[in-house]
Amino acid sequence: MAIRDKITAGVQPHLEPGETVQAVFAAQTISPYWAVLTYLVLFFNKYRVVVATDRRILVCNTATFTTAKVKELLATHPRQTRIGPPSGLWWKCESLGEKMYVHKRFHKDVQQADSVLGHA
Repeated sequence: MAIRDKITAGVQPHLEPGETVQAVFAAQTISPYWAVLTYLVLFFNKYRVVVATDRRILVCNTATFTTAKVKELLATHPRQTRIGPPSGLWWKCESLGEKMYVHKRFHKDVQQADSVLGHA
């Protein structure tokens, strides 16, 4: 099962009845470049999952070392919120209230979430 499918399955308990997922992506709270300097990043880093639905954008906390297990809903934002545009290997996203770093493999998901709004 692909990571996006696991995230979508894990977030289902936090969705409203009839709410559909449009895009999902994973992020982390500490710059991965710190890992080059110190191993302490392993203890302070938090993983997040961002889910764009047809009604809202959800930011969820995940298990300690995986983004596939969604633990709790941290924040919701209006669906009209623009997330991107992403760039670089690790893009710093600050549009959702918390500084998060999104790897390039999820940039297309950020673009997909924004394209539904016509912002791509």
